Amino acid sequence: MGRKLPEVTVIGAGLGGLSAAIHLRLAGHRVSVLEANAATGGRAGCLSLNGHRFDAGPTLLNYPWVFDQLFQAAGRRLADYVELTRIEPTITYFWPDGQHLTLFSEREPLRAELARFEPSAGPNLDRFFADAKEKFRIAFEKLIPQDHQNPLRYFSVLTARELLKTGLWRSMYSELGRFFSSRYIREAFGSYAMYLGGSPFRLPGLFSILPYGELAHGLWLPRGGIYALVEAVERLAREVGVQIYTCRRVTRILVSGERVRGVRLESGEVSPAELLVCNADLPAALVDLLGENPPRLTMSPAVLTYYWVVRERPAGLPHHTIFLPGDFRAAFRHLQSGSGLPAEPAFYLAAPPSDQPQAAISAPARIFVLVPLPLLSRLRGVAWAEATARIREHVLKRMAEAGVALGGSSILAEQVWTPLDWTRRLTLFDGSAFGVAHTLGQMGPFRPPNHSRRIRGLFFAGAGTNPGTGLPMVVLSGIFTARRIARHVR
Repeated sequence: MGRKLPEVTVIGAGLGGLSAAIHLRLAGHRVSVLEANAATGGRAGCLSLNGHRFDAGPTLLNYPWVFDQLFQAAGRRLADYVELTRIEPTITYFWPDGQHLTLFSEREPLRAELARFEPSAGPNLDRFFADAKEKFRIAFEKLIPQDHQNPLRYFSVLTARELLKTGLWRSMYSELGRFFSSRYIREAFGSYAMYLGGSPFRLPGLFSILPYGELAHGLWLPRGGIYALVEAVERLAREVGVQIYTCRRVTRILVSGERVRGVRLESGEVSPAELLVCNADLPAALVDLLGENPPRLTMSPAVLTYYWVVRERPAGLPHHTIFLPGDFRAAFRHLQSGSGLPAEPAFYLAAPPSDQPQAAISAPARIFVLVPLPLLSRLRGVAWAEATARIREHVLKRMAEAGVALGGSSILAEQVWTPLDWTRRLTLFDGSAFGVAHTLGQMGPFRPPNHSRRIRGLFFAGAGTNPGTGLPMVVLSGIFTARRIARHVR
């Protein structure tokens, strides 16, 4: 009879923590998850406003097969828990000069749309897809599954041709310039960097897989929103025997003799733990839960978000929309290194369908607006009441210029989360909404590992560790962390 596996405590019920908990439970561990908030989800949480449920953060899903695999590991089918609908067209971009561009996952409409900006876009699109498809294969089959911290070992799995193919020494924007000359196409494709809270001028060329992945494999919306997917994962975790406790805030990770011993809760209660998975924001956890000095990491930007219940869905408003500034490069430069609020902020807008499938067209609708901003340390002195009002007017003005009329009186209810609110609700490091940035020096073997090098028995999952940020990536991080714990136990 095999020895009893040690119990595992997980701090945080974000998707990374839930993924790790499910795989650890399937491996035979008893698993308890301690969540500070009243509900699970972390950055993928939700809020209610005038009876309407909003996804607080992510509003779309790509790479759904990652979730398929999570449910298959437990002998279940994702389709039995949540219904996914493919979004087509995927996203529309608007510029201040009146130009607009719509992307499709169907190749021919996409080819015709890009040809409006660049006559050679059709053949170039085929070249781009062929190149990015190979990058995508290299990333998902060879690089992402690894958790080595030795760069030589990490990259040794690639052939010389594959290493050259990654384009790691070029920026994402430069990589896009190999295929498209139109600034509008490059900026539209480059804006996918915002999904990672990054800049196309700083992300390595490998990340040209971001637009490719969505265009080639589709963009999906769970019925009931992204939080319906979170609820499905939580339900799966409970079904396989994971114990989830909400409103249980951890205030300290207890360490003795360089070995984890447990956690202290806000109530003062001490919970022993031989193995601990921290799904809290990694750099914030190092400071707040372990008492370490602030880590020297490049962080992704903060965000300001608006949640609006409006009288009716404005005519001509696509499902997902990005409003880009006139000076694309300067906007990202300000996000990465500027101080104060941007003069011309870019913003993302989502107008999801009604929760009620038979709702009348004139029924109240929901609109979610996300505005990336510099980190909190570079927003000192901002008067947030004035700032949110000014940025709201900018958003409404840009919408009106794009032919999407929404007067201030059309907004029936509003909730606003400033970077301060995001930090308070999720205990984020410097207000960074997406976590550790994906620079060349912070990806793969250079990213914070999923285990502590100093404290035995302490592991990490979520956006701050490998493989990175985004819903599919944090689910994979939980899988990788569970595998590392299996090796640790052996």
